[in-house]
Amino acid sequence: MSEYFVGQIAEEVGINVETIRYYEKLKLLPKPKRRESRYRIYDETDLKRLSFIKRAKELGFTLKEIKELFGLKIDSDARCGDVKHLTEHKLKDVDNRISDLKKIRHVLVKLITQCVNEEVSSDECPILESIEI
Repeated sequence: MSEYFVGQIAEEVGINVETIRYYEKLKLLPKPKRRESRYRIYDETDLKRLSFIKRAKELGFTLKEIKELFGLKIDSDARCGDVKHLTEHKLKDVDNRISDLKKIRHVLVKLITQCVNEEVSSDECPILESIEI
């Protein structure tokens, strides 16, 4: 089984060394073994776990939700449906954020169209005036 120092595993996964330490602090990642020199040693299981965390974050899951996913993964009574429900909740959250972003986009487009004279002083800029209200 391969062994990694913290910098090596961070590079392998594509995250920061401090992020790994933060995940350890949150107990998303178990405390690593240490060599006599006190250097942290990580293995393939840690690599898979960190890759899982990174991918789940890319899908929009929070660290709290990722902790829940890990809990469901090790709970012998948990079912795929439990994971599905958590994922459905995340999808609803993403859909709400998309809706909010579309509303923001609509307002920004409207503000941009109000700016008909780019040479006007910023004191008279309709975009800044709209934001001040």
